[in-house]
Amino acid sequence: MELLPIFLNIRDRKCVIVGGGSVALRKANLLSRAQASVHVIATSISEELEVLCRASNGAAMRQPFTPAHLEGAALVIAATDDGAINLAVSAAAKSLNIPVNVVDKAELCSFMMPAIVDKAPVLVAISSSGTAPALTSKLKEMIEIMIPGSIDKLANLLGSYRARVKDTIANLDQRRQFWQDLLESEVPELIYAGNEDAAIETIEQRLRDRLQAAGAGGKMGEVYLVGAGPGDPDLLTLRALRLMSKADVVLYDRLVSDEIMQKLRPDADKIYMGKEQTKQGVEQETINELLVRLAREGKRVLRLKGGDPFIFGRGGEELETLAQAGVPFQVVPGITAASGCAAYAGIPLTHRDHAQSVRFLTGHLREGTLDLEWEHLVREKQTLVFYMGLSGLQTICEQLIAHGMAADTPIAVIQQGTTRRQRVISDQLGSMPVLAKKTGIKAPTIIIIGSVVSAQEKLSWFGS
Repeated sequence: MELLPIFLNIRDRKCVIVGGGSVALRKANLLSRAQASVHVIATSISEELEVLCRASNGAAMRQPFTPAHLEGAALVIAATDDGAINLAVSAAAKSLNIPVNVVDKAELCSFMMPAIVDKAPVLVAISSSGTAPALTSKLKEMIEIMIPGSIDKLANLLGSYRARVKDTIANLDQRRQFWQDLLESEVPELIYAGNEDAAIETIEQRLRDRLQAAGAGGKMGEVYLVGAGPGDPDLLTLRALRLMSKADVVLYDRLVSDEIMQKLRPDADKIYMGKEQTKQGVEQETINELLVRLAREGKRVLRLKGGDPFIFGRGGEELETLAQAGVPFQVVPGITAASGCAAYAGIPLTHRDHAQSVRFLTGHLREGTLDLEWEHLVREKQTLVFYMGLSGLQTICEQLIAHGMAADTPIAVIQQGTTRRQRVISDQLGSMPVLAKKTGIKAPTIIIIGSVVSAQEKLSWFGS
């Protein structure tokens, strides 16, 4: 983030615009809507701009700019077509520590004017940090289409209940959860439909329910078991994103990418649960107990797992514990690493000419061995996908060859698939262990074995 987005209170504050043309008028209108006192400095000022200045208790001064004009200003905008004047305004404002914006000159600005969607009291500001104004305008159009026309009425209604809700629900986390529940209830739709009385009655009933729940020992929380996919945040489901924005506490694994972690609610508590092959992680039983305890404290708990939680993710074990404890839960499947990484590498897991079946297997060594039914894995027209198999790569290759698989069978190892750090190495089964060591490929990886790998050269697209 290059700039800090803030909303500045300029009500009745002196704001200076240097320039008297159409651009200056647009900026003056914006400042006037924010109830600023608009002062315009220019040798030529339009009549409309002069009228606006008077209406805002400001002034229109037809004279050349001098730094003295900035005395007492809360912010300054330079909107002239004279580069020398714009430079002088920027320098003077910065010397006085006054925020300054020079129209279409990002290098002279200390703040940027965003594109604004104004549904007061709801405001949405969009900026590209001065790099792509056309893009911010397009995003503004999209947001204006998406936001309901009565969002202002909803905001005002919720605002009218803030003090009462705070008095009713003292705990900050529980209060936040109440507002989240309210926004996911029928209240917004009632407001949008013009039925404010019914919306108010719903809020009143929910406050009564909250008081009753507090008297009974508090409300039970909920656990969201969410698959984060293989790494690319664009592969998250809409439901996953929705729940990620609600969670009070997040228990996440090592395979959840940094880009996906940035999608979480900023103030959520984040607890690392991941296990690495060379490090001791949190025991599964401890994770299960923590999920139950946090939910019983009334929290919304997000259990975020790489890939899909039901494919080598131990999600089933966690849900069994929650069900036995009577804790409500939701499950959101994710794109498993096999399908995601294979797709980004250009490897179809099934193909009419290569494979009619695919098997997912764990390649994690236990005490240096890998106990699999190797004889059943060596079949024609079948793709094998090994999760967590890098440490056991040599064993996998040796055992498959020993049980009859051809040494020249195509094999691919995909590191951090679907992310910008993705690496793919392809070779033959007999020589892959040596190549993997030579290239220094590291976990997390997915290993794909079968003739489908030969399609990669034609179908690979990632990063192209």
